[in-house]
Amino acid sequence: MQNLSMRTTINLDEDVHDIVSNYARAKGLSLSAAINEITRKAQNTPEPEPVIRRGPNGLPLLPRSGRVITCEMVKELSEDELG
Repeated sequence: MQNLSMRTTINLDEDVHDIVSNYARAKGLSLSAAINEITRKAQNTPEPEPVIRRGPNGLPLLPRSGRVITCEMVKELSEDELG
């Protein structure tokens, strides 16, 4: 794998700059090397497994989406499946 550098300019929020600067200082890295390392770590971090909550009856609960499902909607879908 070739290690090609690309020079670019980015704007960091002040709090992000402080975080990356502290990280770089603690690791003995340049700011660029710290940003590279943090970005690669973020890219390789697996997505967390979804947590399935269960109701008192043991059935899985769906996350709230802000949409209310009515009896009429369920009836309509049932009728569509039955033909």
